[in-house]
Amino acid sequence: MSVFALPDLGEGLQEAELVAWHVGEGDHVVADQPLVSVETEKAVVEVPSPQDGKIARLCAEPGERVKVGGPLVEFEEGPRTDTGTIVGELSAPPPSALSPTPQTPAVRAAPAVRALAQRLGVDLATVAASGPGGAVTSADVERAARAQTESGPVEPLAGVRRAMAINMARSHAEIVPATVSDEADIEAWPPGSDITIRLVRAVVAGCAASPGLNAWYDGRTMERRLLKQIDLGLAVDTEDGLFVPVLRNVAVRDAADLRRGIEAMKRDLRARSVPVAELRGQTITLSNFGMFAGRFAALVIVPPQVAILGAGRITKRPVISDGQLAVHRILPLSLTFDHRAVTGGEAARFLKAAIEELERRE
Repeated sequence: MSVFALPDLGEGLQEAELVAWHVGEGDHVVADQPLVSVETEKAVVEVPSPQDGKIARLCAEPGERVKVGGPLVEFEEGPRTDTGTIVGELSAPPPSALSPTPQTPAVRAAPAVRALAQRLGVDLATVAASGPGGAVTSADVERAARAQTESGPVEPLAGVRRAMAINMARSHAEIVPATVSDEADIEAWPPGSDITIRLVRAVVAGCAASPGLNAWYDGRTMERRLLKQIDLGLAVDTEDGLFVPVLRNVAVRDAADLRRGIEAMKRDLRARSVPVAELRGQTITLSNFGMFAGRFAALVIVPPQVAILGAGRITKRPVISDGQLAVHRILPLSLTFDHRAVTGGEAARFLKAAIEELERRE
């Protein structure tokens, strides 16, 4: 027997969720044939077979999370010539090397209470006990059953939503956020203006005026790295969760090239085929949340970035223009920045330059 382990998928990923097997136990496969699809933080990746052989056992079920180096497939035949896939060879450790199985504390409950819990589908280990000496009572079980019915089943976060939860927790733990807001009068825009492209240009203008916002900050070493190339993360909301693919080097690309890049992103997101590398390395992020609702927002920065610009919902508002009352289209803007690495003045200069760019006719 030989064991094929989940290979290193790159970009520092430590685990993946198994989506679907493309083979079954007893199947004969050839080297480089797709074995399984796994979901990393934000992309679905096919894992190929490292060898020819007959599959003796599939080591995980769809929906399970597998660590890099964890077993995926057992082959009946020994390993053949490596085709370049990074694999791991696993063997069972001797009994003396096995770690002791942690013991779950026993739940105190009478046989009748246990039978009630089984009938109602309640896990006694999750029930808050109120009986003498910490025993679970029938009332405790019934209360837990009602809570399950009212709240619905537990839904473990997986895939994109799990990655979002991890990133948001990291941001909350590491970032010191501050937000400055203002509005751009976009009445001068010609009909059919591409809002996203205009916002991308506004970010570029902001970074030119205040380069400290296109930067990475390491809170452990208290070091800031200013970045010359603007690799813009575009926050995209989907039913599966939040994706932030990257538009590379936006400062030197014209409108047509940027639009082609955005459309390619959308196609990849619909197909869930965005390369992992294209979901990493953002130097600053743009969120056009106003296409759904909302005027202003305190947005979340994902480290090591130090800034995110948000665009709210465009509305028509009364303004004074050339001494006269008029109704213009107004675009709200929110700039959230990491106050450990960015000063209020730097943020204000960025926002001022972004607004000036947005208020130009062309």
